[in-house]
Amino acid sequence: MEKYLEKAQELFIDYAPKVVTALAILIAGLFIINLIIRATKKVMTKQNVDITLQKFLTNLLSWTLKVLLIITVIAKLGIETTSFAAILASAGLAIGLALQGSLANFAGGALIMVFKPFKVGDFIEAQGVSGKVKEIQIFTTHLNTPQNRLVILPNGSLSNGNIINFTAENKLRVDLTFGVGYESDIKKTKQVLMEVLTSNSKVLKDPAPAVMVSELADSSVNFVVKAWTDVADYWDVHYETIENTKIALDKAGIDIPYPHSVEIQKQG
Repeated sequence: MEKYLEKAQELFIDYAPKVVTALAILIAGLFIINLIIRATKKVMTKQNVDITLQKFLTNLLSWTLKVLLIITVIAKLGIETTSFAAILASAGLAIGLALQGSLANFAGGALIMVFKPFKVGDFIEAQGVSGKVKEIQIFTTHLNTPQNRLVILPNGSLSNGNIINFTAENKLRVDLTFGVGYESDIKKTKQVLMEVLTSNSKVLKDPAPAVMVSELADSSVNFVVKAWTDVADYWDVHYETIENTKIALDKAGIDIPYPHSVEIQKQG
């Protein structure tokens, strides 16, 4: 028993300073990590970084620093950390390869949140679909289509593709084309079409609406109609202009050509 007690005393004398030092490093390290995390949060808040990205980056930074702190504490206790670091590196490489697509989506989400090509509430077109941005997550972006369908787009491909943001400039132009018969008076037709636009209170006066002859087609003279409106009124102006144009052209006696078929019967 005395021999075991002496051995325990020797071990205590040998390891007590290391344990005390390791505990001191652990406590000081955790305190410093907290300071770094708080400072990082303040910087990202001042830079208006998205709250989702803030949480993800601060958590990632916190765990990285804590792992490094644990390795330092283990090394201070005299435990060999070379193999431990090698295992961590191998695990990190394996995880990175397995999550290659997810990491690309994370990088894409970070780029979207930092550079903000669109925000929640914007109406965009990307990856062959269009809709209102419902939510921007770190890996995916959610859109609501005009048919109220939920579309989930991976941020990796979204950030690397073309994005059309219809809401960014606060106003949109409605472009429509109408055809009238060749016997119709061009000036009168332009006047009727312009009255349709100017009588609509949702059509902006600045920039001013425009009506122009765009094409002398096979069976019609085509007029292009351009009307600026607020984003929220785009579809109202679009459909109202079509309806009101038909009513106004009919009232003015201006013909809208349509395909005719002629049936020829041969009598034997």
